[in-house]
Amino acid sequence: MAFRAVRSTRPFEVDAMVVLPDHLHCIWTLPPSDADFATRWRLIKTWFTSDPGLRSEPNRARTAKREQALWQHRYWEHALRDEADFTRHVE
Repeated sequence: MAFRAVRSTRPFEVDAMVVLPDHLHCIWTLPPSDADFATRWRLIKTWFTSDPGLRSEPNRARTAKREQALWQHRYWEHALRDEADFTRHVE
C-alpha cells in the first residue's frame, strides 16, 4: 500500500524488488527529468511507520543512533548506466 500511495502523487515504476529479512533492494524508473528518490523513500518510510499494525519492539542499537525501529536512516542510491548495468543489478 505504501508504494501505491506514494506512486499516486510522485510517480515511479518498480522495475525490480527483493525483500530480505533486514532490508530491501529496489530498481525504480522515475519520470524524465525527475531524480527525487529521497522524497519518495521518505514518504514510503513515513507511511509504513505510521501504520500501527506494523510497529515493532524498539531496537536499542537503532534507538541509540536516533533511528526508528523499522528503517535505517540512510539508503544507497545508484543511477544505472545502461542495460548491462541494469541486468547486473537485477541478477
